[in-house]
Amino acid sequence: MIIYLIKAFSFALTRKIGSAILSLVNANDLHLHKLLEDTKMRKLKNIIIAVLAIILTTGCSANNTNQTDTQVETDAVSIDDEKIQVVTTLFPQYDFTRAIGGDKVEVSLLLPPGVEAHSYEPTPQDVVSISQADIFIYTGEGMEPWAHKTIEGIDAIDLRVIDSSRNIELLTSDHDHDEELEDEEHEEEEHEDGEYDPHIWTNPLNAIIMVDNILKALVEVDPTNAEFYTANAEAYKTELEKLDADIAEGLSTLETRKIIFGGHFAFGYFAHQYEMEYVSPYEGFSPDAEPTPQKIAEMIDLMNSLQVKTIFYEELLDPKVSRVIAEETGANMELLHAAHNVSKEELEQGITYITIMRENLERLIGGLNGK
Repeated sequence: MIIYLIKAFSFALTRKIGSAILSLVNANDLHLHKLLEDTKMRKLKNIIIAVLAIILTTGCSANNTNQTDTQVETDAVSIDDEKIQVVTTLFPQYDFTRAIGGDKVEVSLLLPPGVEAHSYEPTPQDVVSISQADIFIYTGEGMEPWAHKTIEGIDAIDLRVIDSSRNIELLTSDHDHDEELEDEEHEEEEHEDGEYDPHIWTNPLNAIIMVDNILKALVEVDPTNAEFYTANAEAYKTELEKLDADIAEGLSTLETRKIIFGGHFAFGYFAHQYEMEYVSPYEGFSPDAEPTPQKIAEMIDLMNSLQVKTIFYEELLDPKVSRVIAEETGANMELLHAAHNVSKEELEQGITYITIMRENLERLIGGLNGK
C-alpha cells in the first residue's frame, strides 16, 4: 500500500502540490483550491483525489485490500495521456466503444468481471475513475439510478457524460409479457417512474442508436480523429444490421414463439422487435427478488401443458428457479445471455456483444424448435 502511494505522489505531485495536500487534508486551504481549479492542474487534481480516496477507504474491508492497491497503481500511475479515456458502466457500451475507438481510446468497464449489474454500487475508486475520464457512458436512469448523483458530486469540468439511451423509445418492463401468469390486480396497476425496461441493447437496432451516441461523444472530444471514429462506427453498424437480419430470419420458422424463462427476463426489447412472447415467474429486475411458490407452480403447469422441452436462464446468477422447474418438467436448461456483464473467462477469451447475441440465436432456435 505504502509503495503505491509513494509512486502516485512521485508521478503526479511537485513539491509545491505535495505541501498543499497536507493543507487540504487539514481542511479549507483556499490557495490550493484556486490552484487546482487552474486548467493546467486538472489532471493533478484528479490524482490528488485518487490518493485521498484510497487513504480514506483503506481498512474498510480486508477483502478489498488487493483491489485497492491495484486501483492506485492503475488510476494514479498508469495514465495514458495519448488516448481518450472512456469509462463505461456495462459491457455493451464497453464493447461498442472498443469497436469505434480502436487504438485511439482507452476504455474501462466499471463492473468487475462476473458481477451482476443490478446489484452494483460504485466504490470510491470507481468515482475517481469517472472523474479522471474524458467520457463517461452509462445506460440510463433505469439501469444506473446512482449515475446522476455520482456525476453531480464530481468536480470535473471537462468530463463528457453520455446517456446511451438517448433517442431510444423505452418500453415498460412487462411489455410482451405473456398474460397467462398475470393476475387481475397486477394488470390494473399503473406504470410509475422507473418501471421502464432498461435493457435497451438486447435489440440490435437500439444498439445502433447507442453506437451513434458514443460516436458523437468521441468526435466532440477528439475531433482530430473524427474520420477514424466515423469509419469504425459505420463498419460496426453494418455488422449490427446484419445481426438484426440474421436474427429475424433465424426466428421466422420457429415452432413456438413463447420463451419460457426461469430468471429475470431482460429481453423485452428483443422480444418486441422479433414478435416473441415470454413467461417468467419474476416481477422486475432486482437480483434479490424471489418468485412466489404459486408462480413457480403455474410455470410448471404451463410447461407441461405446452409440452415445452427447454427453459432458459440468465447469466451470472444461480439458476435455482430454472433448475427446480427443469427437474419437475424434465426440460433442458439453456443460457440466454443478456450481456449486462461477462465473466472473467469470457473477457479473457475476447467475447463480444455480437458473439453473445449470435450464440443466443442458436440456443433459441434449438430450444424453441424442441431440440
